[in-house]
Amino acid sequence: MTNVFDVLKERGFIEQTTHEEEIRELLGKESVTFYVGFDPTADSLHVGHFVQVMVMMHMQQHGHRPIALMGGGTAMVGDPTGKTELRTMLSKEEIDSNSRAIIEQISKYVNFGDGKGIAADNADWLRNLNYVEFLRDVGKHFSVNKMLTAECFKTRMEKGLSFLEFNYMLMQSYDFFELYKRHNCRLQLGGNDQWSNIINGIDLIRRKESETVYGLTFKLLTTSEGRKMGKTEAGAVWIDSDKTSPYDLYQYLRNIEDADVENTLALLTFLPMDEVQRLGSLEGAEINKAKEVLAFEFTKIVHGDAEAKKAQEAARALFETGGIDADSIPSTEMTKSNFESDGIGVLILFKEAGLTSSNSEGMRLIKQGGMYVNDERIEDPKTMVTLTDFANDTLMLRKGKKVYHQIKLI
Repeated sequence: MTNVFDVLKERGFIEQTTHEEEIRELLGKESVTFYVGFDPTADSLHVGHFVQVMVMMHMQQHGHRPIALMGGGTAMVGDPTGKTELRTMLSKEEIDSNSRAIIEQISKYVNFGDGKGIAADNADWLRNLNYVEFLRDVGKHFSVNKMLTAECFKTRMEKGLSFLEFNYMLMQSYDFFELYKRHNCRLQLGGNDQWSNIINGIDLIRRKESETVYGLTFKLLTTSEGRKMGKTEAGAVWIDSDKTSPYDLYQYLRNIEDADVENTLALLTFLPMDEVQRLGSLEGAEINKAKEVLAFEFTKIVHGDAEAKKAQEAARALFETGGIDADSIPSTEMTKSNFESDGIGVLILFKEAGLTSSNSEGMRLIKQGGMYVNDERIEDPKTMVTLTDFANDTLMLRKGKKVYHQIKLI
């Protein structure tokens, strides 16, 4: 069987490794238990997070055992990585609810049954730590001077780094130690922004157990210009179909920039690399065929073949024939009382439908000529939508040329 390290490298996942040749040799000769951490600050993963899930799927398909680690303990502190200020603190109840939801999502793609994978939560060992014992046992192995050189801390020093967040690196390092002791976990994987945390966990195990373990980071999902992918003006592109419909997920990928197609195909699909390269090399109008393949393949992985086909058929109806497959267009149900008397303001309606995130965004959309109700362009932000605008209890909203959404009366 092909070594999964070579698969990940060819597809462009791997960014940094602690011991490249040793990791490749290890993955080629035995089943390795590895872990990936997930921060439960929301109740769903978004497209950017799914790179981690794809790596877990590739690893498991090649015989390795994944641990999906929920940060139920570390989320009580908050990862300062990439943040310019202290994160909003969530309650234990919110964190636990989010953790359960994310594990349920991941279990659709990663097999946790029959010992083939493990779903864990660092709340099990972090929330009830004796702080003095933890400092004596773990803290003594960390140099403050060295910690302050880590990128995740350096970017926070100007605006201020709380002592609460300063503990995060120790806690994540301790996670690797616990998973090594409990499950013989030998490899930690994570986004490239986690490099400092990963190498400190490796060092802790070396100091406490005199054992060698390994770390590997993979690419963050970014555009060719370096911006993180997975967000739109209306917010994150979620994996949860209640937050982002399969149609909207399909459309997001169908509309990415030409320069991002090949990299995204490599990271978010299982297509063979010769096909990825062929599709990525298409030019002009032909590149749209590659975008359709990307959108279909990823939507199929996330939501299944049937939903991917529905999304594709709806998108093709809009792009190619101008017709609308109403059954495949995302919709929001609202009561008739919302539209009685003077009706509801068009800016509010577009927010309710998730097409805009604020009134100011709606105002910009109108100025750009991109807001439509029943194919009528909206020019006045004070426009009211009433029951008379509905046909068969249905109203069609459009954002720009391609994004449709139905309002259905109940």
